[in-house]
Amino acid sequence: MRLSVLSAILLGCVSMAGCASSSSPETALAIKPSAETTSSVKKGGGPVPEISVGEGKVKADGAQEMLAWAGPVPETGVFESVTKQSAIPEERPVETMMAEEPVQGASRKRSRVYSQQFRDAHPINFGKRAPRHYQVHGVDVSRWQGDIDWMKLRTQGANFAFIKATDGGDHLDPMFQKNWRRAKEAGIKRGAYHFFYWCRVASSQAEWFIRNVPKDPDALPPVIDAEYNGDSACKKRLSREKYVEKIKVFAEMLERHYGKRPIIYTAPDFYEDNLSGELTQYPFWLRSVAAHPSKRYPNRRWLFWQYSGSGLSHGVEGKIDLNVFSGSVNDWHNWLNGQS
Repeated sequence: MRLSVLSAILLGCVSMAGCASSSSPETALAIKPSAETTSSVKKGGGPVPEISVGEGKVKADGAQEMLAWAGPVPETGVFESVTKQSAIPEERPVETMMAEEPVQGASRKRSRVYSQQFRDAHPINFGKRAPRHYQVHGVDVSRWQGDIDWMKLRTQGANFAFIKATDGGDHLDPMFQKNWRRAKEAGIKRGAYHFFYWCRVASSQAEWFIRNVPKDPDALPPVIDAEYNGDSACKKRLSREKYVEKIKVFAEMLERHYGKRPIIYTAPDFYEDNLSGELTQYPFWLRSVAAHPSKRYPNRRWLFWQYSGSGLSHGVEGKIDLNVFSGSVNDWHNWLNGQS
């Protein structure tokens, strides 16, 4: 990224003693970026369009938009040490993730659910509980998918999309704003996800996500991507208790802001080490590309299943992650009504 204005600001700070930091969008850009690799671990797919950044604005499709386009960060003062004092109720059981009956008086028009037409570069035989037996399919994307034809992707079976927004406390996916806007224009139910950086305070990561992801009542719940990353600059391993504590602090701040209980995305190794039996009040999105989730995550209820990282579809150059929703079409609409 070319940051001409940022360079001028930094030179000005060097010439002045005690250049203080603040939580404004402009000074947030001055945070030294970590070497964290973003969520799509494999850097495949099509070319990444260039997006220039200056004075806190991102240029996309010829239009300027604020980097911190969701508005100011609310004053929270929440840190890991106070997670047990949170006011977020935890009595909501996992079993209530999907409403059994439609919301009374709901007049919201049901969006069309397209059957999936995806292919897979490395197909797996999942047996009797194969992804094709599920009715509602979707995708997750980041900058590495390049410029997406969202309308075409929807007709191929992308009824929902989780879109990479942020990671750590200083990285914004350069395609997020464009993907966020165009997915909605195509009629796709979309949500944003954050790749967690374990060497940074959870509250600052939540503030960064809130600053950059709009508060849209029609959006899916925000997602916390909790996994190991061998390419990360953060090499230290935490205790199980510390991992859980950080996730809870982040999740509770997002729930207070967006009014939706966040979804936790994870992979088998991280789950086995740190999350088995934990955080049962949260819905889970599970990665399991070689077997049904019931074999990789015994006794864990799940809401979404990521079954492939090698999907192929019209509308996207290269590979894309493929997912399914756990219930029927009717369950899907009832769950969406509950989120709204």
